[in-house]
Amino acid sequence: MTIKKRLAIAGLSLGCLLALPALAADAAKGKVKAETCTGCHAVASYQNVYPTYNVPKVAGQHAEYIVAALKAYKSGERAHQTMHANAINLSDEDMADIAAYFASVAPGAAAAAAK
Repeated sequence: MTIKKRLAIAGLSLGCLLALPALAADAAKGKVKAETCTGCHAVASYQNVYPTYNVPKVAGQHAEYIVAALKAYKSGERAHQTMHANAINLSDEDMADIAAYFASVAPGAAAAAAK
């Protein structure tokens, strides 16, 4: 990765972090908005078919990381067709709400809540 690209990513990440406090993230709204997310990210031992990999669980993840990842999927910076399709229509508020929800959930608890 070039220095220019690293600086661009760092700048984007910093911008995301600075924008978070301005958004009044609502974990309760995020739980509703994350319903689609839990279909994959809250299933125990769920694996993608091709290429085969374990789908990461996001419960307990830092909200800032989730927002940065969703923005990267939305912009195409992170390549994953399914994640891009899910992120493309999310607003910054949607991303912050979803991130607040997953950050508030103990790891493993999202799977129980999805049932």
